[in-house]
Amino acid sequence: MKIQRILRHLLTTSGDVARAFPVSTLNVIEAAIEASEAQHAGEVRFVVEGALDGTPLFKEQSPKDRAMEVFGRLRVWDTEHNNGLLIYLLLADRAVEIVADRGIHAKVGADAWRQVCWRMETAFKQSNFEAGVVEGVQAVTQHLVQHFPADVGVNELPDRPVLL
Repeated sequence: MKIQRILRHLLTTSGDVARAFPVSTLNVIEAAIEASEAQHAGEVRFVVEGALDGTPLFKEQSPKDRAMEVFGRLRVWDTEHNNGLLIYLLLADRAVEIVADRGIHAKVGADAWRQVCWRMETAFKQSNFEAGVVEGVQAVTQHLVQHFPADVGVNELPDRPVLL
């Protein structure tokens, strides 16, 4: 068990999340997701979680495993065309994970998502949270436009960022 990670998670508060993602930043991210979804048939969700607590933390749950859990909990998978995509940030670790439903993942693949995550994590290390997320949404958009052209469909998932 890594004591540094535990301390980082125990010391990351909801105030840290609010400072990194004030309402104005959440509004910008929501607008970026809306603009993104106007260009393709995918459904994009962004979630930021301050820190893990309790059992997940002490069992050393990875950001990837937590992202998969959040993907299911928010029902990002539950879209008509299997075109949901989650961008998940675990703030205490400054770790980004992208979880794409099978319809998207089969066409884009893990390497492309890893590159987007790396670019976002680089911005977050410099506390450029708003710019990092917007850049990530734009990068995801490029992949979705290529594989899932726009259609006039229903917006199945909310565009508002989720703070856990």
